[in-house]
Amino acid sequence: MDNYTIADNFSLLAKLMDIHGDNSFKAKSYSSAAYTIEKLNIQLNNIDEQKIFSLQGIGESVGKKIIEQLHTGQLTSLNEYLQKTPQGIIEMLLHIKGLGPKKIATIWKDLEIETIGELLYACNENRLTLYKGFGEKTQNNIRESIEFYLSNIGNYLYEQIELYATAIDEKIKTVFKKYSFYITGAFKRQLETIDKLEWVTNCLAVDLKEFFLQNEYKLITETNHYISFKGKENIELNFYCNNAEQLIATLFKTSCSKEFYNEWVTQTNWNENNFYSTEEEIFSTYNIQFIPAFLREKPFTITQAKAKNKNLPTVIQPEDIKAIIHSHSNWSDGSNTIEEMANECIKKGLQYLVLSDHSKAAFYAKGLTEERIVAQHKQIEELNKKLHPFKIFKSIECDILNDGNLDYTPAVLKTFDVIIASVHSNLKMNEEKAMMRLLKAIENPFTSILGHMTGRLLLSRNGYPVNHKTIIDACAANNVVIELNAHPRRLDIDWRWIDYALAKNVLISINPDAHTIDGFNDCKYGVLVAQKAGLSKQQNLSSFSLSEFAKFVEVQQAKRNNL
Repeated sequence: MDNYTIADNFSLLAKLMDIHGDNSFKAKSYSSAAYTIEKLNIQLNNIDEQKIFSLQGIGESVGKKIIEQLHTGQLTSLNEYLQKTPQGIIEMLLHIKGLGPKKIATIWKDLEIETIGELLYACNENRLTLYKGFGEKTQNNIRESIEFYLSNIGNYLYEQIELYATAIDEKIKTVFKKYSFYITGAFKRQLETIDKLEWVTNCLAVDLKEFFLQNEYKLITETNHYISFKGKENIELNFYCNNAEQLIATLFKTSCSKEFYNEWVTQTNWNENNFYSTEEEIFSTYNIQFIPAFLREKPFTITQAKAKNKNLPTVIQPEDIKAIIHSHSNWSDGSNTIEEMANECIKKGLQYLVLSDHSKAAFYAKGLTEERIVAQHKQIEELNKKLHPFKIFKSIECDILNDGNLDYTPAVLKTFDVIIASVHSNLKMNEEKAMMRLLKAIENPFTSILGHMTGRLLLSRNGYPVNHKTIIDACAANNVVIELNAHPRRLDIDWRWIDYALAKNVLISINPDAHTIDGFNDCKYGVLVAQKAGLSKQQNLSSFSLSEFAKFVEVQQAKRNNL
């Protein structure tokens, strides 16, 4: 073990002690020892152990820990801190510029954030600026550092990779004009996370190799019919190189989930060596309704498409969104005024805005006190007169408290048109606790919409465990809509459970959870995963016209009037 490694261990130990708020004197001594060891002109493993104690700046405690590392390659006290510190906190400390122990302690202890993905989400919600030591500039620097770090890991949100995929697709089609390129795989299927980009082509692998190596890409894999590369963006680019006769068959095969493809082979006796000119021809050959790639996930879709009435759903499209439901203004942790948000909706041709700022328990997000609710509602009423026929509905994203109750008294809750109930605190729950909180909130007659059901953040936080069927059944019984939170890092409810919700006649609501007017565009990503579940516009609350939504509000108010 060399001096640099030993110094790094002491430095990390000192920082972890600071994060945990432990003995500051010892932490400073370890930090000082790290500096001293790094500057030594002789390697510690080349001198007599007893002489280590006589080195300037090395006391008895530090000397013993140096000898321990030389003998074992380990530092026990460091290992103990590593074991009791969440991996995400360590990751912040090691990889995110601008974050020292004191700031990380605030992030962990006060904001209850334990992963880099959660921290990025908090930056995008302007939550850091509410804490001492975190100005807007610091928050922006942290955001940029996180985005740089995440871009070098190799697993991406669909939204993160979309522009790059489009640019590469256009580039290769321009360079290799005489060949065909079809994007395939997870991207074509509109999966929420992407670990690689894939194409099917009749271009020769050797020609692709020459082009990408000339453009400073690294060769990852190479066979006669498959080749992959990786550039500075750290995204793997994969190419299935086929002759023209097998091009479309390969495209079909690579744009299906394994379960779907296996069922397809079983039901059709599929021969992948046959020639097809289009994917549509593949389906017509077997007298099966065309199944777009985004629906090639669950095997039962094949049975649906084979039925006599060919009853695949007409899925929702981005232009079917008629409103922004679930959005935050600068009254809480959003960046824009209510009027700016309303005007952006009007500009986009939307019919109404459901303003849902945070409730008072979300103090970190400037959650609204009862007095501020009254003031906000007055402003909304004034804006509704000014912007007619466009309408702003009074809503709140109301915290589901630790006992399952909502964050305001019934008298306050009655003043809202729509209440979105969400969990934001104490996320480390077992299933029993999570289900208690959610079911109690769903059964509350004031709850209109259940917000981001599991609290997950894709690639960052799995979310608390829930029994999806029980939650959906409860929403059906209590006339509660389930949000499909369209933020690309949430996409919660998971699309894999939406078909069960639809079978129970539960409405879904594709909501952007927008904290800026640019966030309105996130509805698109909710639509993309909703398509995978076969959601139609009629089954989506944010596709309701203004008059239809007004009737929905009347029904919600009738629920409460029975109290």
